[in-house]
Amino acid sequence: MKHIIIGGDGFVGSHLAADLAAMGEAVLVADIVKGNHAHYATVPFHKIDVTDQDSVDGIPLDKDDLVYNLSAKMLSPIVTRAERHDFFWPVNYHGTQNILSWMEKRGANKLVHFTTDMIYGHSVTVPQDENHPARPLGEYGESKLATETLAQTYRDKGFQIPIFRPRLIIGPGRLGILVKLFKLIDMNLPVPMIGSGRNPYQFISVFDCASACVAAWQAGFPNSAYNLGSDDPPPVKKLLGDLIKHAGSKSILLPTPAALVKLTLNALDAVNLPIMDPEQYMIADEICILDTSRAKRELGWTPMHRDEDMLLAAYTEYRRGLDAHQQSQRSLAA
Repeated sequence: MKHIIIGGDGFVGSHLAADLAAMGEAVLVADIVKGNHAHYATVPFHKIDVTDQDSVDGIPLDKDDLVYNLSAKMLSPIVTRAERHDFFWPVNYHGTQNILSWMEKRGANKLVHFTTDMIYGHSVTVPQDENHPARPLGEYGESKLATETLAQTYRDKGFQIPIFRPRLIIGPGRLGILVKLFKLIDMNLPVPMIGSGRNPYQFISVFDCASACVAAWQAGFPNSAYNLGSDDPPPVKKLLGDLIKHAGSKSILLPTPAALVKLTLNALDAVNLPIMDPEQYMIADEICILDTSRAKRELGWTPMHRDEDMLLAAYTEYRRGLDAHQQSQRSLAA
């Protein structure tokens, strides 16, 4: 029995591969690119493109193998409204379709699948549990929700597919939209918030996502959906205020009228000049906290990382990379 991680060279996948290998498990990483991760010294790599059925069918798979689908197109980089369907659906939906078809042909039936909390859309209840209405606000969430419906058709055939719905995943190696925030802070510029900043903002650590995959395996691949998020997320105002203080910046937090900001961002998006994705800004002033009690109860999983620590660690990584680049430029100039 081996663990096959589709998208295993990516953010969560690479951490999961390293964790499983460290546990002495047989691991195969399948992805479209191969990075320089240290675990490739012992973990084999198989190049694939999930949008190509023949490519997926070429992955060696025995019926007792366990599969993890971490392939995805994310909300970063930002793409225009006109491009979104063709950007998200081939990988997120059709890639999942290809993976499930490949598994069925080989007689394997255990899959850990990642979707997103973006399937929920606007917050109807607080906190949001797994029974919250699913009304995604854009192509990313819609493509991910469609994979959950697809997964259910395979569950009906006897597949075991635990589904994870994470909040914004952060950790070493992925800064994404945070870079814009960090640049404002470094330049001592005002940091605008959509709304008052009194609402909490919840992250989930990449390490906690990897541990959830291990927990699902050890729990026997239960057929259920699980939210993934941190415990006790602080208000946006406190989260950003602590970061500004940590950075020694003179930036101030600037509350803005949420309705007006959203109207402006919607207008820019409508003419294909997006600054943020609608799925991000449309809920930015809402209380969107995931209830993770089901994962804790059924999988024995607990998030180990706090939002405050994750954001400070991300800023430290950003500064380290910036300082290294500047040092390199000085060396070249000399």
